[in-house]
Amino acid sequence: PRAALLAGAPAAAPAPPPARHLFSDPAEVEALRRNLLAWYDRCKRDLPWRALAAAEPDADRRGYAVWVSEIMLQQTQVATVIDYYTRWMQKWPTLQALAQASLEEVNELWAGLGYYSRGKRLQEAARKAGIPSSHGQNGFLALARQKLRPGVGRYTAGAIASISYGQPTGVVDGNVIRVLCRLRCIGADSSSPAVIDRLWDMANVLVDRSRPGDFNQALMELGATVCVPKSPLCGECPVKQHCQAWRRVEKELAFASQKLFGKAPPVPDVEDCGVGDCPLCPPATELWDSSLGVTNFPRKAAKKPPRAMRTATCVLERRGCHGAPEYLIVQRPSSGLLAGLWEFPSVPLAQDLQEEKEREELADHLQAWMGQPVAAKGLQFVAEVIHIFSHIHQTYVVYSLHLDGDVTLDPALSPSRWVTEDEFHASAVSTAMKKVLKAHEKQRRKESSPVKGSKRKRGAKAPGAGSPCPGTQLSLRAFLRAPTAP
Repeated sequence: PRAALLAGAPAAAPAPPPARHLFSDPAEVEALRRNLLAWYDRCKRDLPWRALAAAEPDADRRGYAVWVSEIMLQQTQVATVIDYYTRWMQKWPTLQALAQASLEEVNELWAGLGYYSRGKRLQEAARKAGIPSSHGQNGFLALARQKLRPGVGRYTAGAIASISYGQPTGVVDGNVIRVLCRLRCIGADSSSPAVIDRLWDMANVLVDRSRPGDFNQALMELGATVCVPKSPLCGECPVKQHCQAWRRVEKELAFASQKLFGKAPPVPDVEDCGVGDCPLCPPATELWDSSLGVTNFPRKAAKKPPRAMRTATCVLERRGCHGAPEYLIVQRPSSGLLAGLWEFPSVPLAQDLQEEKEREELADHLQAWMGQPVAAKGLQFVAEVIHIFSHIHQTYVVYSLHLDGDVTLDPALSPSRWVTEDEFHASAVSTAMKKVLKAHEKQRRKESSPVKGSKRKRGAKAPGAGSPCPGTQLSLRAFLRAPTAP
């Protein structure tokens, strides 16, 4: 009653979701665990962090190894992570070793992996944590839950606890969300806190008590290799008999088949759960789309489009002492996008600026670095380079400027240094800056080409091409033609 609510009486707890959305049958849970683990034992991918976790006898070292892998795998594909992970563990095999590393070293190794704040958080957390052995048995797990923040949330802590320490706790990541939403036809917004809490409850019910780490990895493996976002391989799924979405698809196929052959089957039950205002069903306005099948699930709120940004960037070049070109790179601020990485001198631009104004703003920015006037007209346009971040559509308007003499850089500004091409690639630079240098080199090769505009249209005949040049392959007719007298 409203009066009781106004008087401070506690509100009634929300009704539990219908059984269709839950794993309430112990026999089904046991069968799902058994089938999923048997499939995982047969089909799991050979990945370096799995091999390390299986071979390492020390639980805290396993915990560190799992932590590093999970952070690297956030928002990054497995194939990309493998080489980075291998190099990382060779260089910093323990938490103590990482604590001794500099942020510059971490950024250099991380360069190209993306989402650079992850590497920074790993290094900062390692320095803040201290030595795991000082925290008693299962010291790394205690650290993960108490001190390794930011960088260790509910999912990462669950992965470390289950994989490294055998604790029966579930995990929920993007792959697990997709699998569970399909298994139980959960069509509400899967990114909402209420749905995420339900999925965590489900994961904790399902996790195998004797092999929690393997079970969690199996569930994630299933989402990564079989129950994929588009075109899932339902025929290969080891738990399809437990999947409500798959059952619905099969029921509809059977109905359509019987109808095709002139039979009059009963109309299939396509209700979501039969309960009005179910917190886990799709909104009434978002009907099941038979053409999508199981990919009706999960459903997410529409993403915001990435915001557009433009940046003027200058490849400032000079001739080094051995004749090779050197480039000026400067360090970004220690916070924000690409924090602490190195880049070519750059300045953000307002949208819809005229080219002349863009040049002027970049020239003013360069003048602050060089301590001498820079003519905007002296900046040579190279190209526009586009790089897509998760939330930013970034366009780099690239210019170049060659310096004949040496310049003295203002030490009061951000750190800067001159580097060769090899030193540039070995530095902590982003993939976007590597694209910028590649565009510059392409433009330089084009300008240094001895002949410009010499390309012929396909089929055009070169002057004086009456007889083949040495080394030119003859046509079959020319090869068989009798030789003419000189």
